[in-house]
Amino acid sequence: MSWRKISMKFAGTCMVCNEKIEVNEVGMWAKGIGVKHEKCSQTAELLCIVCGKPAGCPACEFQEMCDIENVSPFCICSKCSDGKDSYTSYQKSTIKKFPLLDASK
Repeated sequence: MSWRKISMKFAGTCMVCNEKIEVNEVGMWAKGIGVKHEKCSQTAELLCIVCGKPAGCPACEFQEMCDIENVSPFCICSKCSDGKDSYTSYQKSTIKKFPLLDASK
């Protein structure tokens, strides 16, 4: 994923804080992922292992005890966690990303 600093040509919603990013405001953009405020991009954020979008670290119930710099890449966002067959999706995504964990082989 490659985030790029851009001047917004269209209004958008920050994927970290869910607040509006205005036209001509400087933001960070990544193709296929979304946009976020420049200040929000400096907030450490893990990606969901299932969908690849931010896992929601600023709103996570474990934020106070989580050491983002040293935590594993196995986090899941609340949308994927609350979805149908979330455990199966989690297993498949984990095995796809880390094939050595596939016990069936």
